Amino acid sequence: MSCLSGKVALVTGGSRGIGAGIVKRLARENADVAFTFLKENKAADSVVEEASVNGNRVIAIQADSGSARELMDAVEKVAKEFGRIDILVSSAGAFLFKPVDEVSDEEFDHMVAVDLKAAFIASRSALKHMRDGGRIVFVSSNIADFAALATTSIYSMVKAGLDGLAKGMARDLGPRGITVNTVHPGPIKTDGNPEDSPYAKDLRSFMVTPQFGEPADVAAMVAFLVSPEAKFATGAAFVIDHGFTA
Repeated sequence: MSCLSGKVALVTGGSRGIGAGIVKRLARENADVAFTFLKENKAADSVVEEASVNGNRVIAIQADSGSARELMDAVEKVAKEFGRIDILVSSAGAFLFKPVDEVSDEEFDHMVAVDLKAAFIASRSALKHMRDGGRIVFVSSNIADFAALATTSIYSMVKAGLDGLAKGMARDLGPRGITVNTVHPGPIKTDGNPEDSPYAKDLRSFMVTPQFGEPADVAAMVAFLVSPEAKFATGAAFVIDHGFTA
């Protein structure tokens, strides 16, 4: 598409996995991209190097998405560096797969902070620097719709919460032409979800064909949703899971 020239994007959790795939794709579409990372300095440097191929600017900012202050500071750094934020992709997330009766208060709070509250904090902060016609995308999960396996209760809850947040925000921000959507990836091949994990066989059994997706597959969907072509899509969840929830 190469349709994001002149746009500034912020991706949270962009040093690996789906987030890294999104950073690289938005940069390929000629956007200037900033992304946050928790502690993987080498991985972040690698993403910056790979994404800086079109003469556009790509920067990495270390910030814990579980800390509201660090996340707000990161947003302000991006706005100061680039002058504004046109696109926000909330991709940072934590995983917790444990029976509900074994989940501690601390684990519950951490999941809510990283997977749900962070999307709200980043959005509220970025909106101060976002012009009319901006784009916001939350990376949710198909488990928000279909908790196919045991131990997914808390993960399903926070991802479903992103859908509710996006729908409400779409109503709030519609008068400004700012769209808010979620994407629902299924099994995607990442360090956190390898093809040979103990759950892989069960996950494949739900798909139309037993094949894990790539981060680039999700990134392609995100690239469309933040493009001018998607101006009529808002308050919606876009599933990309190889038929997992069909």
